[in-house]
Amino acid sequence: MNPLALSLILTTLLAGTLITMMSSHWLTAWMGLEMNMLTMIPILMKTTNPRSTEAATKYFMTQATASMMLMMALTINLMYSGQWSIMKMTNPVASNVALMALMTKLGSAPFHFWVPEVTQGVELTSGMILLTWQKLAPLSLLYQMATYTNTNLIYLSGLLSILIGGWGGLNQTQLRKILAYSSISHMGWMLIILPFNPTLTLLNLAIYILLTLSIFMILANTLTTSMSSLTLMWNKTPAMTIMLMTTLLSLGGLPPLSGFTPKWLMIHELTKNNSIIMPLTMAIMTLLNMYFYMRLIYYSSLTILPSTNNMKMTWQFTNTKHTMMLPTLITLSNMLLPLTPMISMLE
Repeated sequence: MNPLALSLILTTLLAGTLITMMSSHWLTAWMGLEMNMLTMIPILMKTTNPRSTEAATKYFMTQATASMMLMMALTINLMYSGQWSIMKMTNPVASNVALMALMTKLGSAPFHFWVPEVTQGVELTSGMILLTWQKLAPLSLLYQMATYTNTNLIYLSGLLSILIGGWGGLNQTQLRKILAYSSISHMGWMLIILPFNPTLTLLNLAIYILLTLSIFMILANTLTTSMSSLTLMWNKTPAMTIMLMTTLLSLGGLPPLSGFTPKWLMIHELTKNNSIIMPLTMAIMTLLNMYFYMRLIYYSSLTILPSTNNMKMTWQFTNTKHTMMLPTLITLSNMLLPLTPMISMLE
């Protein structure tokens, strides 16, 4: 892509997200979401082939439907209350429709069907933006709506997201689809804690973005998109293999890694509010995710590609990609647990 066009597209993407995050007026927030959606399409179609075109079309149709639903909710709210403030949506129909529209934009169940298909059809870098940056704007709106949303709908969607995020990824061999299902599962955790403690939703989002960025950068650096090519990693880049292993364990939420922090604080918050069955169900369903993360670790770290050559020499071309941000991201992805007491004080 032309560098000038790419810089313009990325600037508009940044502006769209910031407009949505900073606005307290529904119309400007909606405009920011539209800017975000329209600039995402050329990013998804960065390499022109039928799969990326299909993915961009699916993305556009889903997001356009969600935007239409959101505008309908805003219009209903305007008719009943006469105002555009995000903090006050008194009409229950408008509130529920807006919630479903934002869930569709986030890709949480039962509006999740587009996420694995779109992520699989695009490049790793485009998939990385789709599963990280594109979550910021809709979640910032949900954060502002947390006081008056339908909690039953949020709990149902959250539990379904965790279940489908674990179940859907079990039989996958493509890494982008696995990361898409992982994203759906993490959205479930973020949604469920939203009515109890919105700050924990933001903490979970920040750590999820760190972990997902780290994994996508490792995969892009080693040019790996499927489980079968993961077996080459030990041969090519042993250091990257260890980084991938620890980051996947952190994504699964195992102590003493960073990914354990949000899950620990969320389960603590839920039990503090006399909710015992829900965190237990969430923790059990998250084991499905842990299973396919362990599969990825087994393929990358414990398997070497069958070879007749006894000398494990690297036969691929030398990688010229730069990994300036990767050490910082890996450190943050794995070593934030000691900061948990300080984080819990910020709530």
